[in-house]
Parts: sequence; C-alpha cells; structure tokens
Amino acid sequence: MAKVSLSSVLAPYTEGVLELELDVVNVRQLFQLLGQRFPDLQTHLEHDIAVAIDNEIFQDALLEPIARDSEVILISKIAGG
Repeated sequence: MAKVSLSSVLAPYTEGVLELELDVVNVRQLFQLLGQRFPDLQTHLEHDIAVAIDNEIFQDALLEPIARDSEVILISKIAGG
C-alpha cells in the first residue's frame, strides 16, 4: 500500500490524521477515498492541493499513477506567477 502523508494545514479537515496507508492506483482514486473518509476535506482536494509522488510534485494530475510502494505527500498548491 502507498504511504500517504498530509500537510499539517489539512489536520482540521481530517480529525488530526496526517498519515495513512492506502491501496490506490492514481491520484483521482486517492482523492475519492480521502473524501469518503474525511468529508470536510473533499472540497479542498481537487482545487487546493498539490501531490508529491516519490519526491516529484504534481499539480492538477488526477490520472497520475501511484505505485503500491509509493510515498505520497499532499501539500498546499503552489501559487505564483
């Protein structure tokens, strides 16, 4: 299962849970499972979150694959111009 870590800014939406192990195949499925488990987090997932998979940061990458042994980190989306 992939090891999933969430940024501490997400703690209010996850009842303080910041680490999980989930069996997912892509970012979309990860977001679906997290949204089901933590409904307050759902609205933030697709618009406010960037995903780092094995040390590579992705933004707007719902179809990005996640391997069973991946390390996934959810962080606030990077803004700027």
